[in-house]
Order: sequence, then structure tokens, then C-alpha cells
Amino acid sequence: MNTTFDYAIVGGGIVGISTAWQLKNQFPDKSVVLIEKETSPAQHQTGHNSGVIHSGIYYQPDSLKAKFCREGLSKTIQFCEQHGLPYEQCGKLLVATDDAEKKRMLQLYERSQQNQIETELIDKDELKRLEPEITGVGAIRVKATGIVDYTAICRKMCELFKAAGGEIAFGEEVRGLSETPEGIQITTGKRQFQIGFVVCCAGLMADRLAKMLEIPIDFSIIPYRGEYYRLPDTKSKLVKHLIYPIPDPDMPFLGIHLTRMIDGSITVGPNAVQGWKREGYGWINLSLKDTSDLVLFPGFWKVIFRNFQYAVSELKNSFWKRGYLKRIQRYCPSVMLGDLRPYPAGIRAQAVTKDGKMVHDFLFAESAHSLHVCNAPSPAATSAIPIGRYIVAKVAQKTSNSVVEPSKESS
Repeated sequence: MNTTFDYAIVGGGIVGISTAWQLKNQFPDKSVVLIEKETSPAQHQTGHNSGVIHSGIYYQPDSLKAKFCREGLSKTIQFCEQHGLPYEQCGKLLVATDDAEKKRMLQLYERSQQNQIETELIDKDELKRLEPEITGVGAIRVKATGIVDYTAICRKMCELFKAAGGEIAFGEEVRGLSETPEGIQITTGKRQFQIGFVVCCAGLMADRLAKMLEIPIDFSIIPYRGEYYRLPDTKSKLVKHLIYPIPDPDMPFLGIHLTRMIDGSITVGPNAVQGWKREGYGWINLSLKDTSDLVLFPGFWKVIFRNFQYAVSELKNSFWKRGYLKRIQRYCPSVMLGDLRPYPAGIRAQAVTKDGKMVHDFLFAESAHSLHVCNAPSPAATSAIPIGRYIVAKVAQKTSNSVVEPSKESS
């Protein structure tokens, strides 16, 4: 393989792959390489998420997250239809289980209208008709929400990228980045690359790659471990929709939900507990380096104290399965303790600033010859195609490639 390229994308998750594919399509005469430390794509956040195609109902109107999600839903479905990939728009129900949640449900419904999302308020009788196993005082129905296999999407994008002339360097961990007036030198465990411009979509390692180039940043990536269970096959028809609780605005995450998967199974989760290893998917969830970085970062302690009660509750339910079950039974009482079967965990890469605030929208950093996606919050998988196009436009502006219209979409 060549080691000199016009562009390099570091990171083989769905945001990095989408960016590489669209960048090559935008600039077919430029050489582009995707560098990924794992031996195949989508091995971290992309391959450990719930597979939901989100609608964008939760997000602040006019935020990048809301804009990207609305567009991403239609683009993801269009991509699946074009390339014969399985998906299903089964819809989502956000269920209120008491009067306090019903009040928040109505506020969320108003936000969905501001975000121009087609939603429907349903009462408890209609909820029971749609989902006999679900109990609540009402719900918001979001018909457009769907499910998909994001790893399959990544594999197809890799095929398209290579067919267009792009190159992929799997199994090459970036160990060093240095900038010169001409570009960036990337050192992996195997060789060195000379790159004109680099885009880093490194997810869990985003802050570390920015620091390699001595870019001043005021955040760190804090890993949160999301633990899931899987229902037995005998309960794979338990619900027809995705079933979510009404989120509490005082809590940082969405809560435990029932998710239909594209393979026909149903998962339960996730919770959100502190991770002590950025890629800690197994039972041993500890890295001395990752833990050291956490405890030395002042924002870590501030976010812990700010969300202390929530953190204690999540940790307790992580160890006490009945506590986890109790949260599910608020809206689905027919799920029993023995139904909660093991399922792989996921890790969320959450950017947190030094003052302890979680970054809830997209965050970028840059140098003369690099652009870093520092925070790509959920629903980044849903939004990967518009995010990739947005990044390509920013790259075109920074590198003065005005010959090709930067807003042109890949097909």
C-alpha cells in the first residue's frame, strides 16, 4: 500500500467510514485512506449500539444533533433500500407511567412539533390496544423510528469506498501524529504515512488524538458503560414497537428501554454506569491508563458530584438485577427476572468539559492540516451520512477545494 495520501480518515466506525466514502466521491482525483486499528469496521460504539434509526424527537430545536438526526433517518433508509440492506420502520412508543411522566410527555410532544417530527399522542386505551403487554397512562407514538444493522451498513460503505478507489488500512493503530507545513505524519504500529489533511473520527480516543497534535482542548472523553440484557426467544414477539420511558430532563441519559433488533430478538437496556476502561466490553472493566486519566481530570469529579444520586442508582442496579428489572416492570410488568439473559455491553464516548458539563451536541477541534470530531453523540449512527457530508464540506473549505461543490451528496 502507498504511504502518501491527500487525505486520511482515522477511525473505522460509521462516522469515519461515511466520511471517507463521501470524501472520495467528492474528490475522485484525490487519494484517500481510512486507517483503523481493528481488523474490521464498526468494532466499538457502532457495533455495540441498539441498532435504532432515531427520529430526533429529544433534541434541542435548531441544534446540529436535531438537524442531522432528522435528515439521517431518511438517508439511512434510502441507503438501505438502494443497497438491499434490511431495515424496518416499526415505530417507537414513549410511555408515561404516572402523572409526572405524563406532564413531561406533553412537553416532549411540543418539542417534537418544534423539530418537525410526525408524532401522535395516544391515551392508555389506545396504548393497550397497540401493545397489550405495556402499561401506562399515555404515550407518544413516533411512526418513523426504525431498526437496522449498522455494522452491515459500515461493510457496504467500505465496499463502495474501495470501489471508488479508496484504500483501507485495518489493523493499524495510530501511535503518533506530527504536523509540518506540508501536512501530517501519521505513525502506526507498522509504518508512517505522509498525509496532506487528516480527519480524526476516533470516538473513544478522540481527545488523545487531538492531544497528539497539541491542539488545546478543554474536555476529556469519559466512558459510560451501557449494560444490556436479551429476552428469550419465547418473548421475541412481546412488543411490536420500540418501547421507551419518558426521559427525565434532570438525568443525562434516556433510560432503560425495550428494543426490537433487526435479527428478531428483543434487548433490554441500557443503564449507564461509569466505565473504567474505554473499550471495556467484558466483565473485566478496568484499565490503569484509562482510570488514571479519569481521576486526574477535574471534570470527572465535577460530573460525578453533579449526578451523584443518579450514578449511585445506576451502579446499584448494575449489581442488583432486581433493581434493573423494577425499572422495566414500570411499563412492562410481564418481564420476569429469568427473562434477563446476558447480552454484550456498549461503551458511550462522552465528551465532558473541565467544569464538569457533558457536551450534548457535536464538537470539533482543528489544526492547520487536521479536523477532529471530538464528540459525536447519539444518534451519530443514524446521522452518519449527513455528518459525513458536513465534515466533507468543512474539509473542502479548509483545503480550498472549491472545484467540486462541497454540498454534493454521495449516492
